[in-house]
Amino acid sequence: MATRRPIISIVILAAGALSAPAQTRPADEGYSINTPKPISPAEGTTTPSAQAAQRQNPYLGSVPAKSTGTTIKLSLQDAIGRGLRYNLGLVESEHASTDVRADRLRALSVLLPQVSATAKAAYDSISYQEIGLKLPPIPGLPALPATSGAFGYQDVRVAVSQRLFDRELRERYQARKQDEHASALSLKDAQDVVVLAVGTAYFQVVASAARVETARAQLAAAEEFDQLTANRVKSEVSPEIESLRAQVEHQSTEQRLTNVTNQLEIDKLTFARITGLAIDQQFELTDTPSKIRLAEMTLDGATAEALHSRSDLASAEAAVHAAESTLRAERAQRLPVLSVDANYGGGGRNVGGLNAVYEIAGTISVPLYTGGRISADIGQAQADLDRRRAEYEDLRGRIGYDVRVAWLNVSASDSSVQVAEKNRTLAERALAQSRDRYINGVTNYLEVVQAQEEVAAANENYIQSLYSLNVASISLARAMGAAETRLQGGK
Repeated sequence: MATRRPIISIVILAAGALSAPAQTRPADEGYSINTPKPISPAEGTTTPSAQAAQRQNPYLGSVPAKSTGTTIKLSLQDAIGRGLRYNLGLVESEHASTDVRADRLRALSVLLPQVSATAKAAYDSISYQEIGLKLPPIPGLPALPATSGAFGYQDVRVAVSQRLFDRELRERYQARKQDEHASALSLKDAQDVVVLAVGTAYFQVVASAARVETARAQLAAAEEFDQLTANRVKSEVSPEIESLRAQVEHQSTEQRLTNVTNQLEIDKLTFARITGLAIDQQFELTDTPSKIRLAEMTLDGATAEALHSRSDLASAEAAVHAAESTLRAERAQRLPVLSVDANYGGGGRNVGGLNAVYEIAGTISVPLYTGGRISADIGQAQADLDRRRAEYEDLRGRIGYDVRVAWLNVSASDSSVQVAEKNRTLAERALAQSRDRYINGVTNYLEVVQAQEEVAAANENYIQSLYSLNVASISLARAMGAAETRLQGGK
């Protein structure tokens, strides 16, 4: 079995990486994009530990749709659309945004008037002795009884309470409002993560399919040459060892085809899990191995665009504003709070004989001594604000790093594709000449085998270089922000 190594390295969440066989895919180390990096479900095995890794990274999961029973065709844009609809990481981000919005609405509710209605029917008997009610003896009048005796009354009221001035609650509402804004921006950033994960998995399948086609062509050539060598041995033109070598090469090519076909099916399963396809859904990718071309710009322009477009940076800025509001709220605990409570309704022995009753009360509350609680709250809020500011500045620096690394990878991969394409053409010409030399008896079969291996290596280098270029281009689009929009015109 071939060992597996990381294809793409993405920072923020502690997770694995999309991987591939080392025999056919050299590791593309250097794609360091600050997003949750996917773990391939095909990595290793389906043991509980692999399942635990899957649970830790929702961007590799999805809410799968039902199988259509037919073969569907998917372009890159179709695949991205499915990922943005079904990917579990995005679904969880949407639910998280809903939770933050609920927090904002709760913070708003305490600033608004609270209106309630009550209706009460009561039957009482009051003990005068319990409440200490006494009357001096009055000649000619009976003494005060011990209780009032049973009596009933009804009371219906509408009550209103309002905080007229509470700086703390207003600042907490502003903090929750900024949190909601930050959550919405994080959701947009999660969409970029999904685009990166889907695009990487998509071109992994495209590359694996190209390997299968190359292996099939090599197998057909090996079968043809095996028959040719067998005929030459039968005609006593070549020694038997030539036929044995051709058979070994033929079987090796068959094994290579089996391996790459198996890897293609595994990569398709990985792709299906990310995009929400049913595990038994048959599909075909319509894009052929080709280059992704993003809009031309300079490195400085790409960095400036990233600082303007990256949603995670805007989210971090909103988090700083939320922390500032929280700090102001903690400081505002020392300020007085002014509130008013009022109610109006009717009361009496029965509904038909109610009298108007009302109450209006104003309250002012000033904290005099809290045992150091407010100072502790302020210190904690200040520390959180300092941490948020540091994270924001760090993210600005990392965005510049992301763009530069992706830019360098695109440039290097583009050059590698050009060299690999020329090398593949030269290797095919060398193989053709070696075959002619062998058929004409100028050389032996070893030269042909060597030429075939060089063609296989050249094809693999071209496929891998093209895959690396596309992954680097997607990584650059993600590093600059608004990845889906940038890729729409890039194919």
